[in-house]
Amino acid sequence: MLLLRIVGVLTAIVIGAGIVAYLLTGEKRYLGVSARVAKYALIFALVVLALMFLERIVVI
Repeated sequence: MLLLRIVGVLTAIVIGAGIVAYLLTGEKRYLGVSARVAKYALIFALVVLALMFLERIVVI
């Protein structure tokens, strides 16, 4: 869970920085970077939660 929290905080920082950079410069590539980071963070979180779920099933 600590790993998910760290990833969540870093993801929020990167997405926020990308949105602020887009608002300041108007370049769409910053939104693309933010979207890509959000997508990979979501995939990472789902993989970790799936592994935790499978671990729970194996223990039972």
